[in-house]
Amino acid sequence: MCEITLSVPDETLLALRLTPDKLGAELRLAAAMKLFEIGQLSSGAAATLADVPRPVFLSKLADYGIPTFRMTEQEIAEDIRRA
Repeated sequence: MCEITLSVPDETLLALRLTPDKLGAELRLAAAMKLFEIGQLSSGAAATLADVPRPVFLSKLADYGIPTFRMTEQEIAEDIRRA
């Protein structure tokens, strides 16, 4: 596993009222959710990046308004037609 170092202004920690460890966890989660949202990572890979179990990751997506499943309008219409 590689390690990435990120410099964060002290003001950011103060404004967010987070410890460096908590901020690191929040940033990993935010990055994982965005990469999942844009289709770069699967939910399992994103959960691994965020260092949380997959069910926890999927539940967190709703907290941030990110759809758990991605379907096109055509796929939705096809599902409705088949129902």
